[in-house]
Formats: sequence, structure tokens, C-alpha cells
Amino acid sequence: MVVDERMAPPIRRRATGGAQRRRRPEPYITVATLGVILLAWYVISTSGWVPAYFVPTPQHTWQTFVKIMTEGYRGHSLFEHLLASLTRVLMAFGAAALLGVPLGLAIGSSTKIAAIFDWPIEFYRPLPPLAYYTLLVLWLGIDNASKVALLFLAALPPLVIATASGVRSVRSDYVNGARALGASRWQVFWHVIFPACLPEIFTGLRVSIGFTYTTLVAAEMVAGVNGIGWMVLDASKFLQSDVIFVGIILMGGTGALLDAIVRFFEHVVVPWHGKG
Repeated sequence: MVVDERMAPPIRRRATGGAQRRRRPEPYITVATLGVILLAWYVISTSGWVPAYFVPTPQHTWQTFVKIMTEGYRGHSLFEHLLASLTRVLMAFGAAALLGVPLGLAIGSSTKIAAIFDWPIEFYRPLPPLAYYTLLVLWLGIDNASKVALLFLAALPPLVIATASGVRSVRSDYVNGARALGASRWQVFWHVIFPACLPEIFTGLRVSIGFTYTTLVAAEMVAGVNGIGWMVLDASKFLQSDVIFVGIILMGGTGALLDAIVRFFEHVVVPWHGKG
């Protein structure tokens, strides 16, 4: 029995350390995966199995990227296209975060507030963005207001649902323990419930930025003259697959960068998450 007790701590430490190591992506596997994707792209595009206007070669895509960098596309530089899209995305995402997190906290904390706001969000959440985009254009015009509103409506539900779920998943013994120590309702919320919800809130932020990006093309397709989404849509009309590939890679890269920024702040704010 004594031997088992002495052996137990290092066994637990090794198991915990292994679990933490497994959570970290292996860099060489990531690089190898990227290499396989690039190799498959090169083989498919150069083998003649598909027409060149369907799948351009990596070299041709790079040349198109350099050309757009130096000459622009349809009267706008690449920086202007990126700035227009990122401005719309960040405005909508910021507004959704400012409204969605407090609303999710309120819905998760109060059944009365949930009865008011839960069903409208659940009603429009599965609707395709184009189903109500025409209404937004009629109400707000064809300028940036309707585009930002569409992106905002796409970004809001994941944040609200994740935050409300985080509130409801807080263990009751934490709340009861704080109340037993004399904490007020506000103190329980601020020092117990809100910190416990932070991992779910950051998960909602990451999902929300993804939903915002997936709606970007739809937001820029009506009366748009700039933006990466508009560039992809415009290039598709003329079968310019190289421009489409450039736009998709740029959207994926900037989306991954924004997600990395959110993950960085998650690591700073809740460094304890995932280490239990």
C-alpha cells in the first residue's frame, strides 16, 4: 500500500503532462500537412486532369497575387480591398461582442430575460443570410450599413448561445459556497459566474468570427465595388480561378490571424483553461 501511494503522484503528473502535451499541435505535422496540400495542388493543376481555368497552378496563383499587389484589381489596390473587408468584419464583430456577451450573460442568469430574447435568436439563427439581406438593403440602403448589419446578425447568435451556455454550466456548489461566505448576488456574479464563463465566451468569440467571415461574400455581393469577398465574386463571373484562389487564401489567412489574436487573449485572460 505504501508503494502505491508513493508511485501515485508521479503517475498522475506524467498523465497530466502528457495530456497537456497532446493539446499542443505538433509543428512538424502541421508543416508536413501543408506540404502535402501544396504538393497535391501542384500535381492536380499540372497533370492535365482538370482544365487550367478550374484549378490554376501554384506558380500562376502566386503571379496573380503579385500582379494584384502591384496593379490592384478593378480600380482598387489589394490593401484597399483588404481594408474594406476587415473594416466591415471588425465593426460587425465588435458590435456583436459588445451586445452578445452581456445579452448571453443576462439570458443565462434570468429565465424571464431568456423568455424574451431566446426565441428570436433561435428563430433567425438558422436562416440563410441572403434570405433577409434584401430587407436590410431596403431598410438601410446599399452602402456599408446593410453589409455591416448582415455581418452583425451572423456574428451575434454564436456569442449569445455560448455565453448563456457558460452561465448555465457553472457548478452550483461554487455559487452556494460563495453565498455561504456572505457574498452578495453581484459579487457572486462578478467573482464566480463571470470568470467561470470566460472559456465559453472565448469559444463563442472564435465561432462568431468564423461565421462573420463566411457571410462576407454575401454581404459584399450586392452593389459592392471593393472587398475581398466582392473580388472573389467578381472573378467568378469571368472564370478567373487564379483571382478566386488568391481571394480565398487571403480570406482564410486573415481569418486565421484574427482567430489567433482571439486565442492569444484567451491565453492571457484564462491561462488556467484546459490545464486541469
